[in-house]
Amino acid sequence: MGTVMLKVGDMQRMTAYYQEALGLEPLAEGLGGVYLGRGNRPLVHLAPASGLRLPSRGEAGLFHTAFLFADRSALAATIASAARYEPRLYAGSADHLVSEAFYFTDPEGNGIELYFDKPRDTWEWILGADGRREVHMDNVALPPHLYLQNHLTEEAAAGQREAGAAIGHVHLQVGDTQTAEEFYVNTLGFERTAGWHGQAIFVSAGGYHHHMAMNVWNSRGAGPRKDTLGLGEVLIHVPHEDEVGALAERLTFAGVAHHHTGAELRFEDPWRNRLRVAAG
Repeated sequence: MGTVMLKVGDMQRMTAYYQEALGLEPLAEGLGGVYLGRGNRPLVHLAPASGLRLPSRGEAGLFHTAFLFADRSALAATIASAARYEPRLYAGSADHLVSEAFYFTDPEGNGIELYFDKPRDTWEWILGADGRREVHMDNVALPPHLYLQNHLTEEAAAGQREAGAAIGHVHLQVGDTQTAEEFYVNTLGFERTAGWHGQAIFVSAGGYHHHMAMNVWNSRGAGPRKDTLGLGEVLIHVPHEDEVGALAERLTFAGVAHHHTGAELRFEDPWRNRLRVAAG
């Protein structure tokens, strides 16, 4: 997963949050906004859009952007930083069996997940209720204070901004999961890795637990998005240019409008969430 672009009403407040709370550094800045990340890897693009309104709770769009950390101490350092910056923006935590996750919202209501992956050889693959193979995930209590007590170190806190991070997955709000599966699995080519009682689906490439997810918990029946603050665009990387071309053919066959720049594809899902697919 590549950079997630957010349309932002208050650039100063939002930039301060992603820098001070999450420890991201500005990598590039201009009239199109600011790119923030860790090392040389851009993770979030904040784009000014002060004339737009906030989306309502029931609209399609972003559920959360998930930041993946390489080890528990780096995760703990960022959890502590975010909690100190604005405790009211903390939204919960869970052990998902494949990962350990902590949830926040940014100052404009965009969901954020900070997480660590457990070793792949500990993930359990089972037959789901519909007979399909899926990764076993759950919501098990994960007390944040105990987690920080066990994993937060002075060294990790001091080196928070130097620790690597990546966009591990992006979770969307959609109108229904069947349409989401038809688009993200049958057309784009992701593998369905799990479902959740008809309320959510999880998809990935390469045997990961999920690179993207779609749920209807707040948005069942939602139609195409209006132009609002919040999610602007999601970048997806594929290994080779020929995969971009193959996807363009599948989009054409499915009747999905798209623009192929030669280097990347640009198109929208059924709820007008904008996607870019590029090689590299």
